[in-house]
Amino acid sequence: MIKDKSFYIILAKIAVPLALQNLITFGIGLMDNFMVGSLGDSALSGVFLSNQIQWMLQMLNAGLSAALVVLAAQYLGKKDSQKAKIVINIAIKSAFGVGLVFMVLALLIPRQILGLFTSEQAVIDEGIKYIGIVCFSYVFFCLNSVFLASMRCAQNTRIGFISSVVGFCVNVFLNWVLIFGNLGLPALGVRGAAIATVIARACEFGVSFSYVRFRDTALRWRIRELVMHNADIRRDFFKYGFPVILGDICWGIAGVAQVAILGRLGTEVLAANTIAANLHQMLGVVVYGIANASGVIIGRTVGAGDYDKLKPYANTLQVIFVCFGVITSLLIFTAKDLILAIGFPNISAEAHTYAIQFLSVFSVTIIGTSYQMSVLTGIVRAGGATHFVLINDLFHVWLLVIPSALLSAFVFHFPPVVTFACLKCDQIIKCIVAVIKLNRYDWMKKLTR
Repeated sequence: MIKDKSFYIILAKIAVPLALQNLITFGIGLMDNFMVGSLGDSALSGVFLSNQIQWMLQMLNAGLSAALVVLAAQYLGKKDSQKAKIVINIAIKSAFGVGLVFMVLALLIPRQILGLFTSEQAVIDEGIKYIGIVCFSYVFFCLNSVFLASMRCAQNTRIGFISSVVGFCVNVFLNWVLIFGNLGLPALGVRGAAIATVIARACEFGVSFSYVRFRDTALRWRIRELVMHNADIRRDFFKYGFPVILGDICWGIAGVAQVAILGRLGTEVLAANTIAANLHQMLGVVVYGIANASGVIIGRTVGAGDYDKLKPYANTLQVIFVCFGVITSLLIFTAKDLILAIGFPNISAEAHTYAIQFLSVFSVTIIGTSYQMSVLTGIVRAGGATHFVLINDLFHVWLLVIPSALLSAFVFHFPPVVTFACLKCDQIIKCIVAVIKLNRYDWMKKLTR
Protein backbone atom coordinates (compact mmCIF):
# COMPACT_ATOMS: atom_id res chain seq x y z
CA MET A 1 0.00 0.00 0.00
CA ILE A 2 1.15 3.53 -0.82
CA LYS A 3 1.90 5.58 2.30
CA ASP A 4 2.74 8.81 0.50
CA LYS A 5 -0.19 11.20 1.02
CA SER A 6 0.52 12.97 -2.27
CA PHE A 7 -0.63 9.88 -4.19
CA TYR A 8 -4.06 9.97 -2.55
CA ILE A 9 -4.31 13.73 -3.03
CA ILE A 10 -3.59 13.41 -6.77
CA LEU A 11 -6.01 10.49 -7.09
CA ALA A 12 -8.75 12.42 -5.29
CA LYS A 13 -8.15 15.57 -7.33
CA ILE A 14 -8.71 13.58 -10.53
CA ALA A 15 -11.25 10.98 -9.40
CA VAL A 16 -13.69 13.02 -7.30
CA PRO A 17 -14.45 15.79 -9.85
CA LEU A 18 -14.44 13.21 -12.65
CA ALA A 19 -16.85 10.91 -10.82
CA LEU A 20 -19.13 13.84 -9.98
CA GLN A 21 -18.91 15.06 -13.57
CA ASN A 22 -19.89 11.64 -14.95
CA LEU A 23 -22.65 11.33 -12.38
CA ILE A 24 -24.11 14.74 -13.23
CA THR A 25 -23.74 14.15 -16.98
CA PHE A 26 -25.67 10.91 -16.64
CA GLY A 27 -28.15 12.78 -14.45
CA ILE A 28 -29.33 14.72 -17.50
CA GLY A 29 -30.70 11.52 -19.03
CA LEU A 30 -31.86 10.28 -15.64
CA MET A 31 -33.87 13.45 -15.01
CA ASP A 32 -35.59 12.97 -18.36
CA ASN A 33 -36.61 9.48 -17.28
CA PHE A 34 -37.54 10.61 -13.77
CA MET A 35 -39.68 13.57 -14.81
CA VAL A 36 -41.21 11.79 -17.80
CA GLY A 37 -42.03 8.85 -15.48
CA SER A 38 -45.06 10.78 -14.22
CA LEU A 39 -46.54 10.49 -17.73
CA GLY A 40 -46.86 6.68 -17.45
CA ASP A 41 -45.04 3.43 -18.33
CA SER A 42 -45.14 3.97 -22.11
CA ALA A 43 -43.59 7.44 -21.94
CA LEU A 44 -40.95 6.26 -19.46
CA SER A 45 -40.02 3.24 -21.58
CA GLY A 46 -40.07 5.26 -24.82
CA VAL A 47 -37.59 7.81 -23.49
CA PHE A 48 -35.41 5.05 -22.03
CA LEU A 49 -35.29 3.18 -25.34
CA SER A 50 -34.43 6.38 -27.19
CA ASN A 51 -31.60 6.93 -24.74
CA GLN A 52 -30.12 3.60 -25.79
CA ILE A 53 -28.84 5.50 -28.84
CA GLN A 54 -27.29 7.98 -26.42
CA TRP A 55 -25.83 5.00 -24.53
CA MET A 56 -24.27 3.63 -27.70
CA LEU A 57 -22.93 7.07 -28.52
CA GLN A 58 -21.65 7.45 -24.97
CA MET A 59 -19.78 4.14 -25.14
CA LEU A 60 -18.29 4.99 -28.54
CA ASN A 61 -17.14 8.34 -27.21
CA ALA A 62 -15.86 6.67 -24.07
CA GLY A 63 -13.74 4.51 -26.38
CA LEU A 64 -12.44 7.53 -28.29
CA SER A 65 -11.73 9.39 -25.06
CA ALA A 66 -10.04 6.38 -23.49
CA ALA A 67 -7.90 5.90 -26.60
CA LEU A 68 -6.96 9.57 -26.36
CA VAL A 69 -6.08 9.19 -22.67
CA VAL A 70 -4.04 6.00 -23.17
CA LEU A 71 -1.74 7.67 -25.71
CA ALA A 72 -1.85 11.36 -24.76
CA ALA A 73 -1.30 10.67 -21.05
CA GLN A 74 1.89 8.77 -21.87
CA TYR A 75 3.12 11.64 -24.07
CA LEU A 76 2.37 14.15 -21.32
CA GLY A 77 4.15 11.85 -18.86
CA LYS A 78 7.30 12.27 -20.95
CA LYS A 79 6.51 16.03 -21.33
CA ASP A 80 5.86 15.99 -25.10
CA SER A 81 2.78 18.23 -25.38
CA GLN A 82 3.01 18.69 -29.17
CA LYS A 83 2.46 15.01 -29.87
CA ALA A 84 -0.29 14.95 -27.24
CA LYS A 85 -2.07 17.74 -29.15
CA ILE A 86 -1.90 15.71 -32.36
CA VAL A 87 -3.57 12.80 -30.55
CA ILE A 88 -6.29 15.17 -29.31
CA ASN A 89 -6.88 16.52 -32.83
CA ILE A 90 -7.42 13.01 -34.17
CA ALA A 91 -9.99 12.36 -31.44
CA ILE A 92 -11.81 15.67 -32.07
CA LYS A 93 -12.26 14.97 -35.78
CA SER A 94 -13.37 11.40 -35.11
CA ALA A 95 -15.89 12.51 -32.46
CA PHE A 96 -17.45 15.09 -34.76
CA GLY A 97 -17.92 12.48 -37.49
CA VAL A 98 -19.46 9.98 -35.07
CA GLY A 99 -21.96 12.50 -33.69
CA LEU A 100 -23.00 13.53 -37.19
CA VAL A 101 -23.60 9.94 -38.32
CA PHE A 102 -25.71 9.11 -35.26
CA MET A 103 -27.79 12.26 -35.73
CA VAL A 104 -28.54 11.45 -39.37
CA LEU A 105 -29.53 7.85 -38.56
CA ALA A 106 -31.85 8.98 -35.76
CA LEU A 107 -33.55 11.44 -38.13
CA LEU A 108 -33.93 9.02 -41.03
CA ILE A 109 -34.89 5.70 -39.41
CA PRO A 110 -36.14 6.32 -35.84
CA ARG A 111 -38.97 3.76 -35.98
CA GLN A 112 -36.66 1.02 -37.26
CA ILE A 113 -34.12 1.78 -34.53
CA LEU A 114 -36.67 1.70 -31.70
CA GLY A 115 -38.27 -1.41 -33.22
CA LEU A 116 -35.07 -3.30 -32.43
CA PHE A 117 -35.87 -3.06 -28.72
CA THR A 118 -39.60 -3.60 -28.45
CA SER A 119 -42.73 -4.38 -30.46
CA GLU A 120 -44.97 -2.24 -28.22
CA GLN A 121 -46.25 0.47 -30.60
CA ALA A 122 -47.26 2.83 -27.80
CA VAL A 123 -43.68 2.78 -26.50
CA ILE A 124 -42.24 3.28 -30.00
CA ASP A 125 -44.56 6.22 -30.69
CA GLU A 126 -43.44 7.97 -27.51
CA GLY A 127 -39.80 7.23 -28.31
CA ILE A 128 -40.05 8.76 -31.79
CA LYS A 129 -41.30 12.03 -30.32
CA TYR A 130 -38.17 12.16 -28.16
CA ILE A 131 -35.41 10.86 -30.45
CA GLY A 132 -36.38 13.13 -33.39
CA ILE A 133 -35.38 16.15 -31.29
CA VAL A 134 -32.72 14.87 -28.90
CA CYS A 135 -30.52 13.68 -31.80
CA PHE A 136 -29.46 17.31 -32.36
CA SER A 137 -27.51 17.08 -29.09
CA TYR A 138 -25.26 14.26 -30.31
CA VAL A 139 -22.51 16.40 -31.92
CA PHE A 140 -22.35 18.67 -28.85
CA PHE A 141 -22.05 15.62 -26.60
CA CYS A 142 -19.28 14.00 -28.67
CA LEU A 143 -17.11 17.10 -28.89
CA ASN A 144 -17.60 17.89 -25.23
CA SER A 145 -16.45 14.37 -24.26
CA VAL A 146 -13.18 14.76 -26.18
CA PHE A 147 -12.42 18.22 -24.79
CA LEU A 148 -12.93 16.98 -21.25
CA ALA A 149 -10.78 13.89 -21.90
CA SER A 150 -7.95 16.13 -23.10
CA MET A 151 -8.18 18.12 -19.87
CA ARG A 152 -8.20 14.87 -17.92
CA CYS A 153 -4.84 13.94 -19.45
CA ALA A 154 -3.46 17.19 -18.03
CA GLN A 155 -4.92 16.18 -14.61
CA ASN A 156 -7.55 18.93 -14.83
CA THR A 157 -11.04 17.59 -14.12
CA ARG A 158 -12.47 20.71 -12.48
CA ILE A 159 -13.77 22.18 -15.74
CA GLY A 160 -15.60 18.93 -16.53
CA PHE A 161 -17.40 19.15 -13.21
CA ILE A 162 -18.38 22.80 -13.83
CA SER A 163 -19.57 21.97 -17.36
CA SER A 164 -21.73 19.11 -16.07
CA VAL A 165 -23.25 21.20 -13.27
CA VAL A 166 -24.26 23.88 -15.79
CA GLY A 167 -25.80 21.27 -18.11
CA PHE A 168 -27.65 19.53 -15.29
CA CYS A 169 -29.16 22.75 -13.88
CA VAL A 170 -30.27 23.90 -17.33
CA ASN A 171 -31.81 20.49 -18.04
CA VAL A 172 -33.76 20.23 -14.78
CA PHE A 173 -35.15 23.77 -15.07
CA LEU A 174 -36.17 23.37 -18.73
CA ASN A 175 -37.68 19.94 -18.03
CA TRP A 176 -39.88 21.51 -15.36
CA VAL A 177 -40.89 24.26 -17.75
CA LEU A 178 -41.34 22.30 -21.00
CA ILE A 179 -42.58 18.87 -19.89
CA PHE A 180 -45.30 20.15 -17.58
CA GLY A 181 -46.04 23.54 -19.16
CA ASN A 182 -44.93 25.89 -16.41
CA LEU A 183 -44.27 29.66 -16.69
CA GLY A 184 -47.09 30.02 -19.18
CA LEU A 185 -45.56 27.69 -21.82
CA PRO A 186 -47.43 24.70 -23.32
CA ALA A 187 -46.95 21.22 -21.81
CA LEU A 188 -44.85 19.37 -24.41
CA GLY A 189 -44.39 16.04 -22.58
CA VAL A 190 -41.54 13.93 -23.96
CA ARG A 191 -40.82 16.53 -26.67
CA GLY A 192 -40.18 19.07 -23.93
CA ALA A 193 -37.70 16.68 -22.29
CA ALA A 194 -35.86 16.32 -25.60
CA ILE A 195 -35.65 20.10 -26.19
CA ALA A 196 -34.31 20.57 -22.65
CA THR A 197 -31.61 17.95 -23.25
CA VAL A 198 -30.44 19.56 -26.51
CA ILE A 199 -30.07 22.97 -24.85
CA ALA A 200 -28.32 21.43 -21.82
CA ARG A 201 -25.77 19.58 -24.01
CA ALA A 202 -25.10 22.77 -25.97
CA CYS A 203 -24.43 24.64 -22.72
CA GLU A 204 -22.05 21.89 -21.55
CA PHE A 205 -20.10 22.13 -24.79
CA GLY A 206 -20.01 25.92 -24.62
CA VAL A 207 -18.44 25.86 -21.14
CA SER A 208 -15.77 23.22 -21.95
CA PHE A 209 -14.86 24.73 -25.33
CA SER A 210 -14.53 28.23 -23.86
CA TYR A 211 -12.21 26.96 -21.15
CA VAL A 212 -10.02 24.88 -23.49
CA ARG A 213 -9.79 27.72 -26.00
CA PHE A 214 -9.34 30.74 -23.73
CA ARG A 215 -8.33 29.69 -20.19
CA ASP A 216 -6.31 26.46 -20.29
CA THR A 217 -2.58 26.91 -19.65
CA ALA A 218 -1.52 23.25 -19.60
CA LEU A 219 -2.04 22.22 -23.24
CA ARG A 220 -2.78 25.65 -24.78
CA TRP A 221 -4.85 24.04 -27.56
CA ARG A 222 -6.01 26.36 -30.36
CA ILE A 223 -8.48 25.84 -33.24
CA ARG A 224 -5.79 26.53 -35.84
CA GLU A 225 -3.87 23.55 -34.49
CA LEU A 226 -6.50 21.19 -35.93
CA VAL A 227 -4.38 21.16 -39.09
CA MET A 228 -1.50 19.59 -37.14
CA HIS A 229 -0.99 15.97 -38.14
CA ASN A 230 1.54 13.19 -37.97
CA ALA A 231 1.06 9.99 -39.95
CA ASP A 232 2.98 7.87 -37.43
CA ILE A 233 0.96 9.14 -34.48
CA ARG A 234 -2.28 8.65 -36.43
CA ARG A 235 -1.28 5.03 -37.02
CA ASP A 236 -0.42 4.66 -33.35
CA PHE A 237 -3.77 6.13 -32.31
CA PHE A 238 -5.74 3.58 -34.28
CA LYS A 239 -3.31 0.73 -33.61
CA TYR A 240 -3.47 1.09 -29.84
CA GLY A 241 -6.74 2.97 -29.67
CA PHE A 242 -8.77 0.69 -31.98
CA PRO A 243 -9.01 -2.13 -29.39
CA VAL A 244 -10.13 0.44 -26.82
CA ILE A 245 -12.73 1.97 -29.15
CA LEU A 246 -13.93 -1.42 -30.41
CA GLY A 247 -14.16 -2.74 -26.86
CA ASP A 248 -16.40 0.11 -25.75
CA ILE A 249 -18.48 -0.15 -28.94
CA CYS A 250 -19.01 -3.87 -28.33
CA TRP A 251 -19.87 -3.14 -24.73
CA GLY A 252 -22.40 -0.56 -25.90
CA ILE A 253 -23.90 -3.01 -28.40
CA ALA A 254 -24.11 -5.63 -25.66
CA GLY A 255 -25.96 -3.15 -23.44
CA VAL A 256 -28.42 -2.43 -26.23
CA ALA A 257 -28.85 -6.19 -26.85
CA GLN A 258 -29.64 -6.68 -23.18
CA VAL A 259 -32.37 -4.05 -23.37
CA ALA A 260 -33.74 -5.71 -26.51
CA ILE A 261 -33.92 -9.11 -24.76
CA LEU A 262 -35.72 -7.76 -21.69
CA GLY A 263 -37.90 -5.54 -23.89
CA ARG A 264 -39.41 -8.64 -25.48
CA LEU A 265 -40.63 -9.87 -22.07
CA GLY A 266 -43.27 -7.17 -21.64
CA THR A 267 -43.76 -3.51 -20.77
CA GLU A 268 -43.58 -4.18 -17.01
CA VAL A 269 -40.23 -5.96 -17.31
CA LEU A 270 -38.93 -3.18 -19.54
CA ALA A 271 -40.07 -0.52 -17.05
CA ALA A 272 -38.35 -2.41 -14.20
CA ASN A 273 -35.18 -2.72 -16.25
CA THR A 274 -35.39 1.00 -17.01
CA ILE A 275 -35.19 1.72 -13.28
CA ALA A 276 -32.42 -0.81 -12.59
CA ALA A 277 -30.46 0.24 -15.68
CA ASN A 278 -30.67 3.91 -14.71
CA LEU A 279 -29.22 3.13 -11.29
CA HIS A 280 -26.64 0.80 -12.86
CA GLN A 281 -25.53 3.44 -15.35
CA MET A 282 -25.48 6.14 -12.67
CA LEU A 283 -23.18 4.10 -10.43
CA GLY A 284 -21.36 2.72 -13.45
CA VAL A 285 -20.25 6.17 -14.53
CA VAL A 286 -18.89 6.75 -11.03
CA VAL A 287 -16.90 3.51 -11.32
CA TYR A 288 -15.83 4.54 -14.81
CA GLY A 289 -14.67 7.86 -13.38
CA ILE A 290 -12.51 6.09 -10.79
CA ALA A 291 -11.15 3.80 -13.51
CA ASN A 292 -10.32 6.78 -15.73
CA ALA A 293 -8.56 8.57 -12.90
CA SER A 294 -6.50 5.44 -12.25
CA GLY A 295 -5.77 5.22 -15.98
CA VAL A 296 -4.41 8.78 -16.08
CA ILE A 297 -2.05 8.10 -13.16
CA ILE A 298 -0.89 4.75 -14.57
CA GLY A 299 -0.52 6.12 -18.13
CA ARG A 300 1.58 9.09 -17.05
CA THR A 301 3.70 6.83 -14.83
CA VAL A 302 4.38 4.40 -17.68
CA GLY A 303 5.11 7.30 -20.05
CA ALA A 304 7.63 8.72 -17.58
CA GLY A 305 9.27 5.28 -17.23
CA ASP A 306 8.73 5.06 -13.43
CA TYR A 307 8.03 1.31 -13.46
CA ASP A 308 9.10 0.78 -9.85
CA LYS A 309 6.03 2.77 -8.73
CA LEU A 310 3.50 0.66 -10.61
CA LYS A 311 3.25 -2.31 -8.24
CA PRO A 312 2.46 -0.30 -5.08
CA TYR A 313 0.10 1.88 -7.16
CA ALA A 314 -1.75 -1.21 -8.39
CA ASN A 315 -1.98 -2.79 -4.92
CA THR A 316 -3.40 0.39 -3.42
CA LEU A 317 -5.90 0.95 -6.20
CA GLN A 318 -7.22 -2.62 -5.95
CA VAL A 319 -8.14 -2.09 -2.30
CA ILE A 320 -9.90 1.18 -3.16
CA PHE A 321 -11.91 -0.52 -5.95
CA VAL A 322 -13.13 -3.34 -3.69
CA CYS A 323 -14.05 -1.00 -0.82
CA PHE A 324 -16.11 1.20 -3.13
CA GLY A 325 -17.94 -1.84 -4.51
CA VAL A 326 -18.82 -3.25 -1.08
CA ILE A 327 -20.08 0.10 0.26
CA THR A 328 -22.18 0.68 -2.87
CA SER A 329 -23.60 -2.83 -2.69
CA LEU A 330 -24.81 -2.34 0.89
CA LEU A 331 -26.39 1.02 0.02
CA ILE A 332 -28.33 -0.39 -2.95
CA PHE A 333 -29.60 -3.45 -1.07
CA THR A 334 -30.80 -1.51 1.97
CA ALA A 335 -32.26 1.45 0.03
CA LYS A 336 -33.94 -0.29 -2.93
CA ASP A 337 -37.49 0.12 -1.54
CA LEU A 338 -36.83 3.77 -0.76
CA ILE A 339 -35.42 4.34 -4.25
CA LEU A 340 -38.61 3.05 -5.85
CA ALA A 341 -40.92 4.86 -3.43
CA ILE A 342 -39.28 8.24 -4.00
CA GLY A 343 -38.11 8.00 -7.59
CA PHE A 344 -40.81 5.95 -9.33
CA PRO A 345 -44.08 6.09 -7.37
CA ASN A 346 -46.32 5.75 -10.44
CA ILE A 347 -45.09 2.43 -11.87
CA SER A 348 -47.41 -0.58 -11.85
CA ALA A 349 -47.34 -3.19 -9.05
CA GLU A 350 -45.88 -5.83 -11.36
CA ALA A 351 -43.11 -3.50 -12.56
CA HIS A 352 -42.39 -2.66 -8.90
CA THR A 353 -41.95 -6.35 -8.04
CA TYR A 354 -39.59 -6.93 -10.96
CA ALA A 355 -37.62 -3.78 -10.07
CA ILE A 356 -37.04 -5.02 -6.49
CA GLN A 357 -35.74 -8.33 -7.85
CA PHE A 358 -33.47 -6.66 -10.40
CA LEU A 359 -32.01 -4.27 -7.82
CA SER A 360 -31.27 -7.20 -5.50
CA VAL A 361 -29.22 -8.87 -8.24
CA PHE A 362 -27.54 -5.59 -9.04
CA SER A 363 -26.52 -5.08 -5.40
CA VAL A 364 -24.33 -8.18 -5.75
CA THR A 365 -22.87 -7.62 -9.21
CA ILE A 366 -21.85 -3.97 -8.50
CA ILE A 367 -18.98 -5.33 -6.37
CA GLY A 368 -17.57 -7.15 -9.39
CA THR A 369 -18.17 -4.14 -11.64
CA SER A 370 -16.29 -1.84 -9.31
CA TYR A 371 -13.25 -4.15 -9.18
CA GLN A 372 -12.91 -5.69 -12.62
CA MET A 373 -13.87 -2.61 -14.66
CA SER A 374 -11.47 -0.40 -12.75
CA VAL A 375 -8.64 -2.92 -12.98
CA LEU A 376 -9.06 -3.83 -16.64
CA THR A 377 -10.20 -0.57 -18.24
CA GLY A 378 -8.31 1.60 -15.76
CA ILE A 379 -4.96 0.05 -14.91
CA VAL A 380 -4.35 -2.71 -17.47
CA ARG A 381 -5.59 -0.79 -20.51
CA ALA A 382 -3.83 2.45 -19.56
CA GLY A 383 -0.66 0.44 -18.98
CA GLY A 384 -0.67 -0.50 -22.66
CA ALA A 385 -2.37 -3.93 -22.83
CA THR A 386 -5.30 -2.67 -24.91
CA HIS A 387 -5.75 -5.83 -26.99
CA PHE A 388 -6.08 -8.07 -23.93
CA VAL A 389 -8.99 -6.03 -22.52
CA LEU A 390 -10.79 -6.17 -25.88
CA ILE A 391 -10.46 -9.96 -26.22
CA ASN A 392 -11.58 -10.48 -22.63
CA ASP A 393 -14.71 -8.34 -23.12
CA LEU A 394 -15.62 -9.98 -26.42
CA PHE A 395 -15.31 -13.47 -24.94
CA HIS A 396 -17.45 -12.87 -21.88
CA VAL A 397 -20.16 -10.76 -23.51
CA TRP A 398 -20.73 -12.68 -26.74
CA LEU A 399 -19.95 -16.23 -25.63
CA LEU A 400 -21.39 -16.12 -22.11
CA VAL A 401 -23.73 -13.23 -21.30
CA ILE A 402 -25.86 -12.89 -24.43
CA PRO A 403 -26.23 -16.65 -25.18
CA SER A 404 -27.17 -17.49 -21.57
CA ALA A 405 -29.73 -14.67 -21.46
CA LEU A 406 -31.29 -15.74 -24.78
CA LEU A 407 -31.60 -19.34 -23.54
CA SER A 408 -33.09 -18.18 -20.24
CA ALA A 409 -35.66 -15.87 -21.83
CA PHE A 410 -36.75 -17.67 -25.00
CA VAL A 411 -35.84 -21.36 -24.65
CA PHE A 412 -36.30 -22.25 -20.99
CA HIS A 413 -38.69 -19.33 -20.23
CA PHE A 414 -37.18 -18.72 -16.80
CA PRO A 415 -38.50 -15.81 -14.69
CA PRO A 416 -37.26 -12.38 -15.80
CA VAL A 417 -34.99 -12.07 -12.75
CA VAL A 418 -33.01 -15.13 -13.91
CA THR A 419 -32.53 -13.58 -17.34
CA PHE A 420 -31.42 -10.34 -15.68
CA ALA A 421 -28.89 -12.28 -13.56
CA CYS A 422 -27.53 -13.94 -16.72
CA LEU A 423 -27.02 -10.49 -18.25
CA LYS A 424 -24.96 -9.39 -15.23
CA CYS A 425 -23.04 -12.60 -14.45
CA ASP A 426 -19.86 -11.53 -16.28
CA GLN A 427 -19.32 -8.76 -13.75
CA ILE A 428 -18.42 -11.40 -11.15
CA ILE A 429 -16.64 -13.88 -13.44
CA LYS A 430 -14.33 -11.21 -14.92
CA CYS A 431 -12.92 -10.54 -11.45
CA ILE A 432 -10.93 -13.79 -11.70
CA VAL A 433 -9.35 -12.63 -14.96
CA ALA A 434 -8.65 -9.18 -13.51
CA VAL A 435 -6.86 -10.54 -10.43
CA ILE A 436 -4.63 -12.86 -12.47
CA LYS A 437 -3.79 -10.36 -15.22
CA LEU A 438 -3.07 -7.42 -12.95
CA ASN A 439 -0.81 -9.31 -10.57
CA ARG A 440 1.29 -10.81 -13.35
CA TYR A 441 2.48 -7.28 -14.26
CA ASP A 442 2.93 -8.16 -17.93
CA TRP A 443 0.67 -5.28 -19.03
CA MET A 444 3.25 -2.46 -18.76
CA LYS A 445 3.96 -1.25 -22.31
CA LYS A 446 5.34 2.11 -23.44
CA LEU A 447 3.31 3.25 -26.47
CA THR A 448 4.94 6.62 -27.19
CA ARG A 449 7.45 7.40 -29.92
